Amino acid sequence: MEWITGPEAAELLAEVEARDPDALSTATWLRERVDPERAAQVAAQVGLRRRARGRFGGLADTLFWTRDGLEQATRPSVATWRAQQLLDQGVRRIVDLGCGLALDARAMAQVGIEVVAVEADETTAAYARANLAGLPAEVIVGDAVALAPQLLTGGTAVFADPARRTARGRSWRIEDLSPPWPVVRDWLADRPGCVKLGPGMAYEHLPAQHSVRWVSDAGDLVECSVWHETHTEPVREGVRLPGSLTLPATGEDLPAGPIGSHLYEPDPAASRAKALGSFAAQGLHRVAPGIAYLTGDAAIDSPWLTRFRVIERLDHRPKALRSWLRANQIGTVEIKVRGLDIDPAQLRRELKPKGPGSATIVLTPTSEGTTALHVERV
Repeated sequence: MEWITGPEAAELLAEVEARDPDALSTATWLRERVDPERAAQVAAQVGLRRRARGRFGGLADTLFWTRDGLEQATRPSVATWRAQQLLDQGVRRIVDLGCGLALDARAMAQVGIEVVAVEADETTAAYARANLAGLPAEVIVGDAVALAPQLLTGGTAVFADPARRTARGRSWRIEDLSPPWPVVRDWLADRPGCVKLGPGMAYEHLPAQHSVRWVSDAGDLVECSVWHETHTEPVREGVRLPGSLTLPATGEDLPAGPIGSHLYEPDPAASRAKALGSFAAQGLHRVAPGIAYLTGDAAIDSPWLTRFRVIERLDHRPKALRSWLRANQIGTVEIKVRGLDIDPAQLRRELKPKGPGSATIVLTPTSEGTTALHVERV
């Protein structure tokens, strides 16, 4: 076991957190009790836990982290949703091939699924073991590809979260997955389970024989997942959390048309899943081909759409917008941009808003050319 996951370290972690972790006196106090290497481990773990609180709240202080593991960690709400989906599909035992810090495995074990987690790195495996303490799960140190044939037996389900980074950084190319996509696809071919992918994976590369779900959490698109479900026909759909709402893909796109009295910003999971066609019957169309803003004269209330009332159209050029802001004494301006090479933060600096008023401006291509829209949220 890694020292940092043991009882001696637990006391030091609690004490450092109770003090000011950034204070020189805290560092001095810590170095008086353990050697420099262990002091650095404690300080690093406290720092990572503080960073993790934004996504994990108080849970962050009960888990063990690595820098890479924190960056790649699944949000608790998403991990819990996925675990419940697996349980509802009848999964009772699952192998997590490449578990990392085991946060997905933890969610699955918490709903009662027996988990065997595989991790190649010994330190990460020790952290995973600590994160799974008291749950129906075990961690095996080893290569996932080598161990898969002996672990995936009988009706055992599979979960995998392939690495999506290359020497150039994060990649959305299916060819860059590690383990390679053909290997991962074979794991899922004849057994229930789920493979987590990045939300930017190309729609056309995803297998037609499996279900595919694009998941948003609190409005953020967080993942695309591929599912082998043994008792249902494959589906493609958007999933919106919280609430576990689903919107099936329609296979149809919306045409573009003129700006109506309302502008709609779809949930990104619905856009990625190509599930917006259902809104055609309610009188909505795109503002321009390929742009994820919808418009129309109908006032539609849907959890999949953020609605704005269009107040007026403006000249989109910075000089004209600056004059409009000045004339209307706008000092707080929200700038939303789609389909244009414009940095909202840089544009805001150029516009130099000043005054007591506030406004929301949307810059977007339309069927009639680039425009700026003064809108208000409904």
